[in-house]
Amino acid sequence: MMIELPYETDVFVVGGGPAGLAAAIALRSKGFRVAVADCSRPPIEKPCGEGLMPDALAALRKLGVTIPAEDSFSFRGIRFLGSGVSVDASFPFGCGVGVRRPVLHQLMIDRAAHAGVCMLWGTRVSGIGSSGVMLDGRLVRSRWIIGADGQNSRIRRWAGLDGYRHSTWRFGFRRHYRVAPWTDRMQVYWGSGCQIYVTPVSSQEICVVLISRDPHLRLHHVLDRFPELACRLDPADPASAEQGAISASCGLKNVVHERVALIGDASGSVDAITGEGLGLAFQQAFALAAALSSGDLSAYQVEHRRLLRRPALMARLMLSLDRYPRLRSRALCALAARPAIFANLLALHVGAMSPADFVFHGAVPLGWQMLRTRAA
Repeated sequence: MMIELPYETDVFVVGGGPAGLAAAIALRSKGFRVAVADCSRPPIEKPCGEGLMPDALAALRKLGVTIPAEDSFSFRGIRFLGSGVSVDASFPFGCGVGVRRPVLHQLMIDRAAHAGVCMLWGTRVSGIGSSGVMLDGRLVRSRWIIGADGQNSRIRRWAGLDGYRHSTWRFGFRRHYRVAPWTDRMQVYWGSGCQIYVTPVSSQEICVVLISRDPHLRLHHVLDRFPELACRLDPADPASAEQGAISASCGLKNVVHERVALIGDASGSVDAITGEGLGLAFQQAFALAAALSSGDLSAYQVEHRRLLRRPALMARLMLSLDRYPRLRSRALCALAARPAIFANLLALHVGAMSPADFVFHGAVPLGWQMLRTRAA
């Protein structure tokens, strides 16, 4: 089916994943004419943990997207398992939801179409200029250009925004299993040199993700390190092939240049173990729409940095536990002894507690408990 290309639009979004669609929906709500182009055709699959935290769900609802209960699974909190201990806490508000990525993508496509976004699937952007974007050899005029084209963003490179402040890389491999979830928690299993996190995505299916610094490590290599999980997965049939992706934690020096702005993984990212990638992109979408409404992209630059602080802090905490086994063991034992500290950590994670408050209600008590644990 031939797609009729627009001759001009107010905003042209390059990349039709959840970040690009969120930006398009938010911008349409401000009255902008918006076109989205992606060289793939939907629904687009991407290996990820498929868990949405309560704050991400709240942002989705603000975008007008509701995830049907029959296509998802609600979880009430997070559980850490490792060093022979287990500690869990419920979210301070609401629930999280596990949902297959193609299901979420189609829901967002439907919402964008209803909002009046012009969507150009199977269409490649070949360049950007002062007047707009080159699309299949033709110029489409646009006042603003948004790069939502992922970690290897061409828009970022073309706009000269490839300067990094920091970056770390890990590797994730995901597989689904046909088995009923055994808990209403999203679980993170901590092991030597890797983590496995398990997210229920339906009443009869779970998503299992291995993350490590070793690009060659696979689930079947490490399951014997997690006997409880291996026992649960042993009778289960795989529901998908194992797929891999890079999990990056990186920050850019700038995410705007003249009429170009970046969003989602194109604008920097946090390690996948935080579960914050999509929620962060949804919040960026609202900030971007507000900045374009005022005609001042510099406001988006400032808000983008603010939005990244809390997820970046959580990523550093998580990666410290990954990097230092003795610290991880003491921390998990301390959290198991004082579950209220873990509840405060989870409140910080979903934005219900400020970093300053966490210092007094989480970090300091955790430090004292770790000293007691070491002394014991």
